[in-house]
Amino acid sequence: MNYIPQSDADRKEMLKAIGISSGDINELFKGIPESLKASSFDLPAGKSEFEVEKYIKQLAKKNASELITFVGGGFYDHYIPAAIDSIVSRSEFYTAYTPYQPEASQGTLQAIYEYQSAICRLTGMEASNASLYDGGTALYEAAMMAIRVTGRNKIIMDGGVNPIYRKMLYSYTTNLSIEFIETPVTHGQSNRGEIEKYLDDKTAAVILQNPNFFGAIDDHTDIVDVCHKFGALVVESVYPISLGVLKSPGEMGIDIATGEGQSLGIPLSFGGPYLGFMAVKKKFVRKMPGRIVGITHDDELRRGFVLTLQTREQHIRREKATSNICSNEALCALRALIYMCLIGKDGLKKVAQLCMDKCEYAKQKLETIKGVEVKRSSPTFNEFIIRLPKNPNEIIGKLIEKKIAAGFPLGRYYKEMDCYMLVAVTEKRTKQEIALFAEALEDALWN
Repeated sequence: MNYIPQSDADRKEMLKAIGISSGDINELFKGIPESLKASSFDLPAGKSEFEVEKYIKQLAKKNASELITFVGGGFYDHYIPAAIDSIVSRSEFYTAYTPYQPEASQGTLQAIYEYQSAICRLTGMEASNASLYDGGTALYEAAMMAIRVTGRNKIIMDGGVNPIYRKMLYSYTTNLSIEFIETPVTHGQSNRGEIEKYLDDKTAAVILQNPNFFGAIDDHTDIVDVCHKFGALVVESVYPISLGVLKSPGEMGIDIATGEGQSLGIPLSFGGPYLGFMAVKKKFVRKMPGRIVGITHDDELRRGFVLTLQTREQHIRREKATSNICSNEALCALRALIYMCLIGKDGLKKVAQLCMDKCEYAKQKLETIKGVEVKRSSPTFNEFIIRLPKNPNEIIGKLIEKKIAAGFPLGRYYKEMDCYMLVAVTEKRTKQEIALFAEALEDALWN
């Protein structure tokens, strides 16, 4: 039974029992600098459940959550069917732990297996895992996987790869002996000549992105062919919705495909949770991190699902282990699976086509504004670059006041692009909203 001291004498006695002979509770905190200590521990009186709920709702209203958003950069405001929330809110899903015990986890295991199957069909690849955290860490895992497969330590990375992902990759590998080379994009496309210039027998992988961070669409088949001649793998980060209309990584011959699964039915939610996916050629499956669920049959030919090829160190692998990815991302994977099942193959094509069409409509509207230049050097999916006559940060602030999230200022990651902004358009944006955006942008620039 827990004992709660009822008097000063009791408290002093307890302090003495843990080595505070003076009986002064402040002795417990003497190692904390004065500048970091709280000035007072006087807390307000407790509130009722009703009062707390009302207070929290008042705080939540201060968030600008009803913005019309044209921000992308890897995370997108797509429509989420209501059925997704209804299904994943079932207690057997949202309380599910890592399915170590197959006899008690058949439902969760089957959901992960179906998710893997859907990712393979989406990407055109042969095998998929589950449990990666987000698109950036998935790209890091792909780079490390390529190093394990090839035994080499040189990575060539296209300049069109998401700069947020690149930052994450460099952070994760800062203490590792890996040589990184970045090649520039040319008119929005991967620079073939620059990539080939650095390819040699020390190259573990070439990392690409399609569509790239600037929204430009590319077919990397020719790059893949050249890389394979040098024995290097090709990693491609992809935007899953775009695969409704674009050539898949599998069709290009890509070795490892990764991406951010947030656009597959996962809300933005002020920064997470997200979902990283990875799909590979079957011959590399034993070097792939994370969980892989397989299907089997017992002696009576009854179907069952089990965790298989677990390459973590506590699963016998020891020094041959891959990353110890512990957190269970199954709930996010389930959302992605339900989205793909609900929307279907034809639905995904329609969503992707709507994104492209509305993107082109937005380009036409914005380029009529004085001083605004729409960059059209490459075909794009649902994002494109505009050049403004003023610093985008100032403009973005003005448009936020009008409940519009205008775009992503590129000067934050590219020093030579201080006047450029990345604009994203999803299927949720209406003609009226696009027109409102154009009108508000013109007003912010010239009034």
